[in-house]
Amino acid sequence: MPKLYEYFGLIFLFYSQEHEPIHVHGKYQDKESKAEIIFENGKFKEIVIKEVQGKEPLDVQNLKKFKKIVELYRDDIVRKWIDFFIYNIAISPEKITKKI
Repeated sequence: MPKLYEYFGLIFLFYSQEHEPIHVHGKYQDKESKAEIIFENGKFKEIVIKEVQGKEPLDVQNLKKFKKIVELYRDDIVRKWIDFFIYNIAISPEKITKKI
């Protein structure tokens, strides 16, 4: 379960046995949502926020932060997905300390 980022207590991570489409989970305390990064014909199309089965979704404030970070770090998330799931390269977590 590699952690990608931490943003003021909001954790961004992959689960190690994931599936496509490329997506990242956002957790804050016991709440969790995920963001799917959708491509069509090799071009970015949209980010879709979804609930995680069996988990209470992120509250409105953290959901906004989650979506904003995913939008801003989208290309980096995709690179990390490829590194981790395709090339088996370990991910080093980053702490985002600048307010966005």
